[in-house]
Amino acid sequence: MMRAQLKKGSSVKECMTDERCFIAEIANDADDEQVSIARARVRPGIATAWHRVRGTCERYLIVAGQGRAEVEGLEPLEVSAGDVVRIPARCAQRIINTGDSDLIFYCVCSPRFRQENYESLE
Repeated sequence: MMRAQLKKGSSVKECMTDERCFIAEIANDADDEQVSIARARVRPGIATAWHRVRGTCERYLIVAGQGRAEVEGLEPLEVSAGDVVRIPARCAQRIINTGDSDLIFYCVCSPRFRQENYESLE
């Protein structure tokens, strides 16, 4: 059950992933099973790995940079700050930084992201 709490983003460490991007898990714990939030950072010219997530819907909220989101069932989508990409569970996906600065977005997952639901497609 969720309880009132402040999760300090400044206390979260960013890690490089096999997906070719940096991830900082802002909020992902058993105290809030309904949602998780991670900040992702993709360097210029980099495409993240093709993947999908079983049992979890995702939303990418773009906060900085430019990119192209590729989501199964859609034409490639040009994205920039303020855009939201909705990704249903089990849809193949990746994002490519097409700009000259870091592409930064928040990934909001429901229910919360669990590593065992991640499936690499590469």
